[in-house]
Formats: sequence, C-alpha cells, structure tokens
Amino acid sequence: MAETGPDGAMRMMDEFRAAGAVEALRAAIAAAVPRPVKLMEVCGTHTMAIARAGLRGLLPQEITLLSGPGCPVCVTAQGEIDAFLALGERPNVVLTCFGDMMRVPGSAGSLEQMRARGTEARVVYSPMDALVLAIEQPSKEVVFFGVGFETTVPTVAATLKEASRRGVRNFSVLAAHKTIPGALAALASAPDLAVDGFLLPGHVSVILGEAPYRFLAEEHGVACAIAGFEATDILDGIRALVEQIRDARPTVANRYHRAVRSEGNPTARALVDSVFAPVDATWRGIGLIPGTGLAIREEYAPWDARARFADLDWERFANVPEPRGCRCGEILKGALTPRDCPLFGRACTPARPVGPCMVSSEGTCAAYYRYQL
Repeated sequence: MAETGPDGAMRMMDEFRAAGAVEALRAAIAAAVPRPVKLMEVCGTHTMAIARAGLRGLLPQEITLLSGPGCPVCVTAQGEIDAFLALGERPNVVLTCFGDMMRVPGSAGSLEQMRARGTEARVVYSPMDALVLAIEQPSKEVVFFGVGFETTVPTVAATLKEASRRGVRNFSVLAAHKTIPGALAALASAPDLAVDGFLLPGHVSVILGEAPYRFLAEEHGVACAIAGFEATDILDGIRALVEQIRDARPTVANRYHRAVRSEGNPTARALVDSVFAPVDATWRGIGLIPGTGLAIREEYAPWDARARFADLDWERFANVPEPRGCRCGEILKGALTPRDCPLFGRACTPARPVGPCMVSSEGTCAAYYRYQL
C-alpha cells in the first residue's frame, strides 16, 4: 500500500524530484560525452553508491566506469595484515581495529579466526576507544591497527597525542595509513590504464581540499571532479568530467561544495603533520609508491607498535604475496573487474572471502556480489 499523509506525500515529491534530476543529468552526460572515455571512481563509498543505485546502467555506452583503490582495507598490503596478526600471538596483547578488518584474511587466517582460537581482539569505533581500553586494562598491551586514508588519520593523530599527554604506556598504533594523491599519480601514469578522468573522493577531499589534485590535470591532463555520494552528486561529477574531456580543459571541479572547501581542513592536516611523517608505502595491486605512507614521528615512538615490539622480525612481512588466485590487486587498479576473477562468487564469497575486496563494506568485489553486477 502506498504511504499516505503529509510525510508520505513529501517523500513522494522528493522521489519525483530526484528522478527528474537523475534523468536530466543522464541526458546532459549523453550529450556531452565526446568519444569513448575511461573514468575511475576513486572512493569505495562511491563504488557502493554507484552499484546500489544502478548508475552504470544509466551511463552511455561510450563511458567505461572503473573502480579504483578507494578502499583502505583493500589496499593494505598482505604483509601489513600479517604483521598485525603476528602481534596477537604474543601474550597479554589485545588487538583492536575497525570492524571490516576482523574478517580480512591474513596468510594464515583472519583475526576473527584467531579470536575463536583465543586471541584477544576487539572491534572499536574509534582509536580513542582503544586508548580507553588500554587505560582500563593496564596489564595488557593494546594495539590499534591504523588503516585508512586522510579522512581517518586525524583521529589517530589526536589519540596518539592524548596517549602522550596522559602517559598511557600500554597503548600503541601499528600505522598502515596511506594518502590518496600519490596513488592517483601512479594510476594516471599507467599506460595500460589510460584513465581520462577521476571522480575524486568526497570524504578525503574534506581534509585535502582541491589543491593536492591539481597536478593530475596540469601534469597528466586528467579531468578531475570532487563529488558527494547521492546519485545526483555522482552523476553531476561525471557530467563535469565529460565536459572537461569534451572541451580538452582538464581541471579540478569541486561539485561537493556543501562539504568540501577549496582549502580543505588545514587544522586537521596540521594535526596529522605534527604526529606523522611521509614514508614510502606498498599498495596492494599497485606496489611501492613513494611518499604515500605515514610513519609515526620519533617523538611519539613510545606509542609506535613497530618501536614497542622492536624484537619482531618486521622484515619478513615486507614482500608477502597475495592469496593464490586472488585478483584483488588488479581490480583495485582498474585493470580487471570482479567478474574477471575466477574466484569471484565461487571460492570467494562474503561468507568465505579469499581477499579483502570481498570483505570490506567499501570493496569492489563486495559491491558486485551484493548488487549482482
């Protein structure tokens, strides 16, 4: 039965307006696209929103929409995951992480499986929750797995400052954070990919603003558009991209003004810079990208898990291969779609994931499986 009453009528009007806006944007994109183009959505939240709304089916056939390395759990190197799990094998260590990481397979199983065998592990909603746990359990070593892009790093930086201020010595962070612009440079330079435009991540751009992406347009000639997460936001971003390509005038178009300021969030960036320093980082599927990782600065070494557990053989986690048969790495750089992976939907499902792209709520394989793409 159709919903009635003032609220129902208002909701129906909103749906009609949204449908009209979607159709108008679809028509504008079709009119503007000048030739076959490859566009890449960088953000995992965009990937899920595109799949949920069925936007690929609305785009003209001249547009190929690729999914990029916008899932922080997915791009975390296998060795980084194995190192975190290795810390859980030590006595009196409590591993803490965000929920997606619990089921990501390491080389010898997931954290969820380790917990079933007795490893102490907790899902937390913020790194500050992990710090509180350390304060409450002073006899335990609480380690937080710092995974994420520019969006989440400021909260980790604030937590490390608070741990230092309060002198909490049984808390540490295993930093595996990564920064987006350098990864986009690597993709823009890949001759086998030939991306014409990037749909840039809304959440990351709240922190970064517009300037860190300009080199993509100026040096690589790639169109860029920052977009929000509603269907109309995403289509508006795609329209901006095809118009730039049509006019041969690549730039960074901010189509998410309600959340992203041109300068981003300088306060958050300054906080991160005071705690972390850039280092080279290995991205699953892409490889080593200079300056795209974040290491904890020396003054916060007492809360750096790598320094606290210095006796662990960290070098053995440097070049751990991905799971046999998993094509997650190639999917993350847009070279393949999940349907190209022989494990997809067979040996690899959300109930029995082989790689992180099937586990994460922002993973491309999870989106394709859930929405039957």
